[in-house]
Amino acid sequence: MFERRVAGKVPRKHHIQFKDEKGALLYEECFTRDGFEGPYTIAYHQKPPHTQSLAAVAHGWKAPEAITGRPLAKRHYKSQEMKRVGGAPIDARVPLLFNADVTLGVLHPTEPDPVYFSNADGDELFYIHEGGGLLRSTLGDLRFEAQDYVFIPRGMVHRILPDAGVPQYWLSMELKGGLHLPRQWRNEVGQLRMDAPYCHRDFRCVEFTGPRDEGIREMVVKRGEAFHGFAYQHTPLDVVGWDGTVYPWVFPILHFQPRAGLVHLPPTWHGTFAARGALICSFVPRVVDFHPEAIPCPYPHTSVDCDEFLFYCKGNFISRRGVGPGSISHHPIGMTHGPHPGAYEASIGHRTTDELAVMLDTTLPLLPTAAALTIEDPNYQNSFIP
Repeated sequence: MFERRVAGKVPRKHHIQFKDEKGALLYEECFTRDGFEGPYTIAYHQKPPHTQSLAAVAHGWKAPEAITGRPLAKRHYKSQEMKRVGGAPIDARVPLLFNADVTLGVLHPTEPDPVYFSNADGDELFYIHEGGGLLRSTLGDLRFEAQDYVFIPRGMVHRILPDAGVPQYWLSMELKGGLHLPRQWRNEVGQLRMDAPYCHRDFRCVEFTGPRDEGIREMVVKRGEAFHGFAYQHTPLDVVGWDGTVYPWVFPILHFQPRAGLVHLPPTWHGTFAARGALICSFVPRVVDFHPEAIPCPYPHTSVDCDEFLFYCKGNFISRRGVGPGSISHHPIGMTHGPHPGAYEASIGHRTTDELAVMLDTTLPLLPTAAALTIEDPNYQNSFIP
């Protein structure tokens, strides 16, 4: 692999202010392969490299049935405007986007699970946007609060008890291929490296409470996207001890230690967890790019290997307008996306950002559910056109 530059004058390093002969700021676009870990090319534009939404156009090729009638576009879903279904966590989940590796949704539970639950389809990771509660499993109890990630291993018998009288708002991630820590943060024997953005002490482990009988004898198992009911003769919480490395845990998102650089760092530096076909990133308050001529706002980019899912939690999102806590943006593979018009220039001079967001890059395209279409912002795609 070698570098090739077909241009006149180019900046010494990308994402430093590059201007034309009249002093107008030029726009960078990053084309990446292999999830920002592989080759990339930076193209320099005179105008923002965004496209205008048009009707789907056929050129002698029939689109797959799954996406027929739905043109490719940058999309925005306002989960904060969803009707809050309530109920137990097992019943309150509303899937919004999915593929063969992940299912992403939100839920607003109001009651404890009345049964035990075992998800045999995949590991589960929740981000607690609002609320808190208790995860009870065969291994013991685990307390969680707002701004926590909560992990439940595949097949672990459990039930969730949300705090009563407290508004609950959770992002749910079902990970069919399992969850693990990204390889760049682990050494050859699997331990966290000293330069990882977190350490073992940042994870809260389940607390063993000894045998317990809650009087519940029903369990639901999810397998093959179907729910199956079973009955116990005795309580499944009659465990007298446990040992091993597969257990529920909690990780507060603000324990993630963000990186900063002279110029813009790619999303892999924010990688917190990984799964088959997905990288889960945490964007937390941090110092932004500090080169004297840096452009802190992310450049327009085209990811040719992954869809981008972004759940906005809180703070000032300098690259976007019209989004707020609970907003979900979905930018598909192959589509240029980045800051809204004006945000690129306005970011110059900023030293910090207070944004808080959860992002997933997925290898397979994400498809919407019927519920997602009811909260879609139809004007989002065209909001990138000045």
